[in-house]
Amino acid sequence: MRWCKTLPTPLCCAGAGRNCTRASPLEEHFADLVERQPELLAHHLTAADITERAVDQWLKAGQHAAARLAHLEAIRHFDRGLAVLEALPEGAARDAREIELQLARGLPLFTAEGFRSAGAAQAYTRAHELAEGRDDARQLFMAVYGLWQSANGSGIVPDCRRLSDRLLRLTAGKADDGLYLQALHSAWTTCMLAGEPAEALEHCEAGRRLYDPERHRSHRLLYGGHDPGVCACQNSAMAHWRLGYPEKSLAIGREALSLAERIGHPFSLELILVSSAVLHLNRGEADLALQRLGAAEKLVFEQRLAFVQEPRFLRGAALTAQGAFTEAVACLREGLASRLGATRTRPYGLVELAEALTRQGEHGAALLAVREGLEAQERTGHRSWDAELHRLEGIALFGLSRLEEGQNALEEALRITRSRQTKAYELRAATSLARLWGEQGRRAEGRELLAPVYGWFTEGFDTADLIEAKALLDQLA
Repeated sequence: MRWCKTLPTPLCCAGAGRNCTRASPLEEHFADLVERQPELLAHHLTAADITERAVDQWLKAGQHAAARLAHLEAIRHFDRGLAVLEALPEGAARDAREIELQLARGLPLFTAEGFRSAGAAQAYTRAHELAEGRDDARQLFMAVYGLWQSANGSGIVPDCRRLSDRLLRLTAGKADDGLYLQALHSAWTTCMLAGEPAEALEHCEAGRRLYDPERHRSHRLLYGGHDPGVCACQNSAMAHWRLGYPEKSLAIGREALSLAERIGHPFSLELILVSSAVLHLNRGEADLALQRLGAAEKLVFEQRLAFVQEPRFLRGAALTAQGAFTEAVACLREGLASRLGATRTRPYGLVELAEALTRQGEHGAALLAVREGLEAQERTGHRSWDAELHRLEGIALFGLSRLEEGQNALEEALRITRSRQTKAYELRAATSLARLWGEQGRRAEGRELLAPVYGWFTEGFDTADLIEAKALLDQLA
């Protein structure tokens, strides 16, 4: 005879296999304990070879751990459930259980390892293979969403677009507004990656109208590991900045931060802290950006989260804004050499490196960084920063006395910004070209280029880009 050491008092167990009587007494006499620690019953059911119930209980144990944000523990429970599942005969019942385990397993893998998690991609791929042959719309949607999230983590925009379009088709009737909210979630993120902020904003606002923090609270445990309302606000804030509304952007960003703090979901809070740091960098507020970044780093450490973006990209950008160019270049190069620096935000890191290098007068090195960024965007379809890359390409070429090529690059930056209505980037490109023309004695042409772009703005006149543009206009007068 042996004792069940996991129980609070000794219960006799007779042997092993199907003769083991542990599960029944545990459920009967310690229901509260089982509710708090469902893995206890899962262990006993597994030992008793009560396989179907054991698989279901491992799923429940993993879900319980995930709800407590114990992501590594949740992964272990789901893995145990998948191992036990192998003893079941093949068929529809086994497939249904495996789909649920794989779908549940993907989320904590994303949270613990980041959106490029190979394990999560494998989990959703397997769930999708099984769900395609079944008549369960929810399982199919969640599997496709997981594949979209994985593609999003890799930054491969054509894959994101294909999967997002499918999610929108699966929810075209809007019969389930929760699923439709998540289809919109995929669409606004994909559009931002593709450099389409106006289209992204439409999806964000539709999602914000649908979102209810109580009714959709389970979504942060089902889709991408973060809250869709926080994400909609975060992307709306970024889209507003790119479209030329820095004050609206700041207000919506504050709303997103307030929501993330109110719901108390760590990964959602990390997302908005990082996004807020980027927003403050865009506004030229390096100190505030570093405060947000510091808060995100502390949260990541305390909650054992994966970083959603290479933090040295943000720190390097802040150092550039503070005039510490040598430190900025070193920080950015370290970030680019990291595993996270090879992900979808790599072009952003290269933009910031090129910016720091041009400020140092290292135009040849800046041009190399720009070209790498353009190649990465061509390879991935990620167009968020191509206007900035062309702008910095133009500055570097001018610095190398390649004037015609430099002007062509800056004009390409302007063409891109105008086609996408990204007024924030148009202002930067126009300011850069007008300054270079002014240095060539073409002051009137520079003012004629910059004045209407500056005159379009109705807010944000205390931000760095608008202050710089106004000062240049005064010099060109």
